[in-house]
Amino acid sequence: MTRYSPLTPPPRLLMGPGPINCYPRVLSAMSTQLVGQYDPVMTGYMNEVMALYREVFNTKNQQTFLVDGTSRAGIEAVLVSAIEPGDKVLVPIFGRFGHLLAEIAERADAEVHTIEVPWGEVFTAEQIETAIKEVQPKMLAIVQGDTSTTMLQPLADIGAICEAHDVLFYCDATASVAGNPLEVDAWKLDAVSVGLQKCLGGPSGSAPITLSDKFVKTVRTRHHVEAGIRDEHHQSARGPRIRSNYFDLPMIMDYWGDERLNHHTEAATMLYCARECARVHLEEGQEQVIARHKVAGDAMLAGIQAMGLRPFGDLKHKMNNVVGVYIPDEVDGEAVRETLLLQFNIEIGTSFGPLKGKIWRIGTMGYNARQDAVLNTLQSLETVLRMQGMTLPAGAGVDAALSTYAEAANA
Repeated sequence: MTRYSPLTPPPRLLMGPGPINCYPRVLSAMSTQLVGQYDPVMTGYMNEVMALYREVFNTKNQQTFLVDGTSRAGIEAVLVSAIEPGDKVLVPIFGRFGHLLAEIAERADAEVHTIEVPWGEVFTAEQIETAIKEVQPKMLAIVQGDTSTTMLQPLADIGAICEAHDVLFYCDATASVAGNPLEVDAWKLDAVSVGLQKCLGGPSGSAPITLSDKFVKTVRTRHHVEAGIRDEHHQSARGPRIRSNYFDLPMIMDYWGDERLNHHTEAATMLYCARECARVHLEEGQEQVIARHKVAGDAMLAGIQAMGLRPFGDLKHKMNNVVGVYIPDEVDGEAVRETLLLQFNIEIGTSFGPLKGKIWRIGTMGYNARQDAVLNTLQSLETVLRMQGMTLPAGAGVDAALSTYAEAANA
C-alpha cells in the first residue's frame, strides 16, 4: 500500500486574481464538527446565513441562500432555472466571464444575443439600453467585475432600464463582491450570484445567491417536487420542468424554506465557512472593507507605475481588488511568475484569450488586502525583474505604495 504524507502545502502568498489566502477565522470555522442536516442547530445556522448574506448583498430578498458548489454553480443555477428553451438572453461581454454566461445560457437552449467591447473597456448604460430595445430579451446577464480584464462594470443605472423594459437583471458578482460596492436593492438587481474565494476571504466551494420577488415568481412557474417526497398538497409544475435537478432553484428554495423539503445534504462545512466569511466582513464593516480593498489596490497600482510598469485597461473602471500589468518585452512573463512562486512563495496570475501572455494580474483581496502583502509583493517583483536583467528605480514601488497608505491614513 502506498503511504502518503500529511498535507503540508508551502506558505504561499496568493496575490493573483483568486483564489486567495483565507481569513484565519474562516479556516477555524471549517474545522467545526458536523451536526445532522435537520438538527435545529443546523437549520438555525442556515437561517443565520440567509440573514447575514442579505446584509452582504444589501437586500431585503427573502430568497438569499447558498448553492452548494463553486461560484459557477451559482451562475448555472440562476440561468438554468430562469431560462426556458427559446428565451432571449442578452449578454454584454467585456472579458472571459461574459463568454461563460453566454455559453451556459446557450446550454440552457436560450436564444443568446451578445454585444462586445474591447477587453479593457466597459459598457455605458446607453449601449445596454439600445441592445435591450433591439433584442427585447427575457433576461440581461452581465458580470460586474471580470478578473480576466480587471474591469468593473457600472451597474447603478442598468436596473431601472431593465425594469422599464420588463427584463430580468442578473449579475455575476463573484470577483467584485465585498471589495467593491454592490447594492442589490438600490440597483434593482433581480438575481446575483457570487463565490467566497475572492474578497470574501474564503475558499471556493459555496455560491451565495440572492433572488428578487420578481425572479422567484418567474422560476416558481416551473416548481417541481420529486415523487419520492411529494405530499398531497404539492402541485405539479405549470411550466416546463427545469432541466437540472441539482440546480433547480425552486427545489433548493423548498429545502431552505419552512417546509425543509429534502433536496440534497447541505455541505455543512462550507456553510460554516460561508457564515464566517460574512461575519468577518460585517464585523469589520462593509464600508471599511471596501475602503481597505481600495487603498490596497491603489497602493499596488501606484507601486507598479513607480517601477515603470504599465497598467492595463481603463483605470477609471478598474476593480479595487486586482490590477492588470503589461508584461515588459524584455522579460519572460512565465519565468517571472515561476521565480516569484518557487523562490519567494508569492503567486500572481496570467490572463486568457487576447491577453494571454500579455499581462499579469495581481490581486489584493480579502485577507491579502493588507499593507504587508502589498509591500512584499512589490519588493519581490522588483527583485525578480532585476534578476531577469531589467533596470528599475530601487525601492520605488514600495515607496509609492507606502505613500499611498500614508495619504489614506491622513485622509
